[in-house]
Amino acid sequence: MENMTPAEVKTFLMGQVKTGKLATVRADGRPHVVPVWFTMDGDDLLFNTWHTSVKAKNMQRDPRVCICVDDEAPPFSFVQIEGTVTFSDDLAEIRHWATEIGGRYMGAEQAQAFGERNGVPGELLVRVTPTKILAKKNVSA
Repeated sequence: MENMTPAEVKTFLMGQVKTGKLATVRADGRPHVVPVWFTMDGDDLLFNTWHTSVKAKNMQRDPRVCICVDDEAPPFSFVQIEGTVTFSDDLAEIRHWATEIGGRYMGAEQAQAFGERNGVPGELLVRVTPTKILAKKNVSA
């Protein structure tokens, strides 16, 4: 098992599409983990969520999160990002990033439709600013 370089981390996260597994903490302390589609803006990881979702409520109460993105095929690799979140409800910004995310996961032909569907009042853009990154490659080697 080897550490990834910062360049390898970016390539891993933005190369072949994988979901991120977002961990937040519920008000009673229980963990909450859900898959998210994401993209990157510099070193920040971005995704959308509805303002009343469990994850949104959890992050509004406690902005600390952890996201794990993994490669499920040998030799296995993963990136774990601990960070803090900020929110934007600016519709132009939400539409822009929702379109980017839609194109990334659903293909360029679906990008605009995804951006329009998710660029609506009530949707939030979540920006995760990393505080710690653990990135390993060749886990089974």
